[in-house]
Amino acid sequence: MSDHEGHSGGPPATDDDLSLPKATVAKMISELLPSDVICAKETRDLVIECCVEFIHLISSEANEICEQESKKTIAPEHIISALKRLGFDSFTTEVEDVLKDHKQQQKDREKKVSKFEQSGLTEEELLAKQEELFAASRARFQTTQQ
Repeated sequence: MSDHEGHSGGPPATDDDLSLPKATVAKMISELLPSDVICAKETRDLVIECCVEFIHLISSEANEICEQESKKTIAPEHIISALKRLGFDSFTTEVEDVLKDHKQQQKDREKKVSKFEQSGLTEEELLAKQEELFAASRARFQTTQQ
């Protein structure tokens, strides 16, 4: 994740460009620490550097696994395998739980019914209603202009 993420047309990001949002990390740190403990700016920056390095390590290992399997896209399973290979087995249960929750959220999102489907009206009926609303709005606007 980068502070410059989403910008296109520029040169690819170097390792020096990669970071995490400082405000987000500061909030996470403050939520984890007791209320009477504060975190120095240098400490926050060090935590960010460590996180970026960890992400780089895991993604590099996952990429190697991906290439060994002749795949072009890193899948969640590649990340889990990378964690295991690098000795972070204790992280895998939580990662698998988060992945399971994410997949469930995706399924639930797909199940949501659109407003069109909820209306119970045909497309023609909805278009006619829209035209009526436009006409009423036009009439109100014209009466205020006189």
